[in-house]
Amino acid sequence: MELLKSSEYERMNVGASHTAKEIAQQPRLWNETKDILLFNRDRVLTFLKSIENKHDQLRIILTGAGTSAFVGDTVLPYLKQIVNNKKIVVESIATTNIVSNPYSYLDKDLPTIMISFARSGNSPESLAAIHLGEQVIDDFYGIVFTCNQDGLLAQKKKNDHNHLVIYMPEEANDQGFAMTSSFTTMLFSALLLFNIDQIHTWEKKVDELIHAGHSIISGSEQSIKQLANSSFQKVVYLGSGVFEGLAREASLKLLELTGGAIPSTFDTSLGFRHGPKSILDKDTVVFVFLSCNPYTRQYDLDILEEIYKETNRGKVVAISSLKDQVAEEYSDLFYHVDLPKINEDIFLTFPFILYAQTFAMYKSINLGFSPDNPSPLGVVNRVVKGVTIHPFTNDMKNGGDLS
Repeated sequence: MELLKSSEYERMNVGASHTAKEIAQQPRLWNETKDILLFNRDRVLTFLKSIENKHDQLRIILTGAGTSAFVGDTVLPYLKQIVNNKKIVVESIATTNIVSNPYSYLDKDLPTIMISFARSGNSPESLAAIHLGEQVIDDFYGIVFTCNQDGLLAQKKKNDHNHLVIYMPEEANDQGFAMTSSFTTMLFSALLLFNIDQIHTWEKKVDELIHAGHSIISGSEQSIKQLANSSFQKVVYLGSGVFEGLAREASLKLLELTGGAIPSTFDTSLGFRHGPKSILDKDTVVFVFLSCNPYTRQYDLDILEEIYKETNRGKVVAISSLKDQVAEEYSDLFYHVDLPKINEDIFLTFPFILYAQTFAMYKSINLGFSPDNPSPLGVVNRVVKGVTIHPFTNDMKNGGDLS
């Protein structure tokens, strides 16, 4: 049974009613997301231009918590190539860091746009990070990408003239435990936002990504399921550039959906040798996201070959947008996403993450968990609970009275 193409009844029987649906719907939602940004194009351009005209310098902070934070981590290396200059600097800082250490991350004198990513918009840190920005920074603005029109974040900021709220497709408000379609739609929104003036020219590129996504769902699901059903104890995800953030998200998906039963980690292709490779043994599966950049790809292939030649290792999985005999030779499983005309890794993040999401779902089922609710005792929750937001005053930066 292949859940991404099966009936609601079959999905429900294994506790994956929401998760399977939300993984499978992503290619369609990418197109809807493009249409949403296209519809909001003039509003976005007007908002951004009005801010740029006011300030000689501008800081942009990409933020969120958990998977929402990894949206920023993933897209940041790409944005640094196309945006960073003497006037505009882009950074990715999790709300969890901003809220606990605002004095380390917020600059009173630097005009700032905080771009918030939020599935529900109800996480305590989401609003707290914005409130701290408003409290600390003299010239503060915000853009909110949220999948929930009724969430606190959307409701609080939709009529604020210093904020722009953009809603993701309604179905992107994942009802399953782990964020899947919410992650890729918000990631796509970030990508489109910073290319908003040319979004109307992206039809063909979006079509190619959608086709690749459908091909993975229709052609690779059984193989991914077989891998998930095999015996292993740990998983590593490796990637360079934008794939480092994607590897982190892939690692979290497996950890979440298996209730922590399968420890997972992530690193860069070069960084893995510097200690983290100690995790490698016969019970460890390693995924390598291969860059389409010919220079970076050399390093990805180097670590792929090195791991494959280890005597004490588990299965090695390579994911590539290009046909590659070397990668095939040095991997136990080689997944080829046929996108030879795509020359930027950021676009590959969308089809590549489908492998990791599907793998995590099937391993969850294999271990006897329900992917829709892998933590029935509430150790972790779909929307985080138990966070107390403490009041902050500017004099606390230098050890002011916390009583």
